[in-house]
Amino acid sequence: MVFRPIRSLMVVSAAAALCAAAATASAAAPVTTTTATVSASGSGVPVVRDAGRGVPRVVSAWARAWNGGDPQALGALFTADGTYTDEAVGVTFRGRGEIAGWKARADTLIDRVHVTVRAARVQGDRVTVQAVYSGHLRGAPRPFAVAMTTVLGLDRGHCRIVFDQDHYSMAEVLSQSGLPADWTPPAA
Repeated sequence: MVFRPIRSLMVVSAAAALCAAAATASAAAPVTTTTATVSASGSGVPVVRDAGRGVPRVVSAWARAWNGGDPQALGALFTADGTYTDEAVGVTFRGRGEIAGWKARADTLIDRVHVTVRAARVQGDRVTVQAVYSGHLRGAPRPFAVAMTTVLGLDRGHCRIVFDQDHYSMAEVLSQSGLPADWTPPAA
């Protein structure tokens, strides 16, 4: 049995539990993280990976969409009935239009919003992404950069996202930003 340690992240307790579950699952069924163009996903379905990065293309596209200025680019990565859940904020959006709307709202609240993928682990039709989520909340004295764990559920062909669950610490975002714990964003 092969065990590959996962980089430890300081995130909300839900993300810690998620990481522990992913580590247990990967110990039971090791996952290839090579940089080959196509590799097995564990479910018999090939996973297309970016050359040199070792992460599925959909993960790279997801990060590019977050880092770009076109909210529709994020929505387009999802299935028509896909869901996006931001666990830190406690909201879920359904469908490409609502998901694109969430990205547009984030862009109005956060300058230089950026997602940096640190690692991605494929297990069947799910990808666990370890990343750094950063930006500068408008009106805040300082920028933030926090650990984030995202679970992406993929469609059968691993081309579109069925669901996205983001886990990060809102308390850490606010603390790093120099904002009080009870801060809420301005109304849209």
